[in-house]
Amino acid sequence: MKTRTLGSTGLSVSAIGLGCMGMSFAYGGADEAESIRTLHRAVELGVTMFDTAEVYGPYANEELLARALRGLRGKVSIATKFGFRIGAQGQGMQRVTGVDSRPAQLRAAVEGSLARLGVETIDLLYQHRVDPALPIEDVVGVMADLVREGKVLHLGLSEASATTLRRACAVHPIAALQSEYSLWSRDVEDEVLPACRALGVGFVPYSPLGRGFLTGQLGSTATLATDDYRRGLPRFQDEALRANAPLVARLEQLAAARGVSAAQLALGWLLAQGEQIVPIPGVRRLVHLEQNVAATQLVLSAAELAAIAAAVPRGAVRGARYGEQEMGMVGL
Repeated sequence: MKTRTLGSTGLSVSAIGLGCMGMSFAYGGADEAESIRTLHRAVELGVTMFDTAEVYGPYANEELLARALRGLRGKVSIATKFGFRIGAQGQGMQRVTGVDSRPAQLRAAVEGSLARLGVETIDLLYQHRVDPALPIEDVVGVMADLVREGKVLHLGLSEASATTLRRACAVHPIAALQSEYSLWSRDVEDEVLPACRALGVGFVPYSPLGRGFLTGQLGSTATLATDDYRRGLPRFQDEALRANAPLVARLEQLAAARGVSAAQLALGWLLAQGEQIVPIPGVRRLVHLEQNVAATQLVLSAAELAAIAAAVPRGAVRGARYGEQEMGMVGL
């Protein structure tokens, strides 16, 4: 497995990581035994970057990683996140009642994550969403205190704007910015990615396969579990799926000509966008994990990269990636 370095802080990780959210949250029930087998196989394949958050479950995903990765502390880096206000009632996202990065809440979230993960230090701590009620300088100041206290090694932001990132970096080095980025979600190319390059910040794309759409295996919401989070997203309404189907069909044609899957081609394109980019595709099954890891060996020519981008051009995707409320939390 090739490695890449996130930011100027020297966090070296595998070129592709593993997004663990779907093992406990958002995409319907998962088989824990299979999830643990997948996590163990990821380590065998050289994956060292595992991404979770307190809100995934909530809490259950961090506990799952603790059980699966116990004894592997020196071989893996675990990234987790704080910043959502989590209520006591409901299931999944129903328990999220807003954002909250106040110092006391931040510290309580970190102590909770440390306990659930069973570690003394968090490798990479992200603010999950920017809290518009607080200056980012104040939030990063508290995060920096946690670094000095030895509870956190590296700092990150998620779905922050280029302006917010610059302000954060003026307080403490930021190792990584995590935001959605894939062939069907490319807004970060305008300002965020250039800012990351200029500031020496790594970029971690989540949903690099368009929440499964770019695999070519999702043609209708009928195949999704009744509690699958995607059922409520604009891009996964049947009308939008039908409108976007020709895009993934073109991607599949290019992939077939190269002898790879559409998912591998999409990941190969993403990895080619910069050495500071470390995608974290989410998987629950071994076969998908192994296909994703194999994509790190795919070398694409300039002509192939251009053809892939042309197959799924910017602005061609029908539907917003989130609903109105969640879209209001990104790009701040």
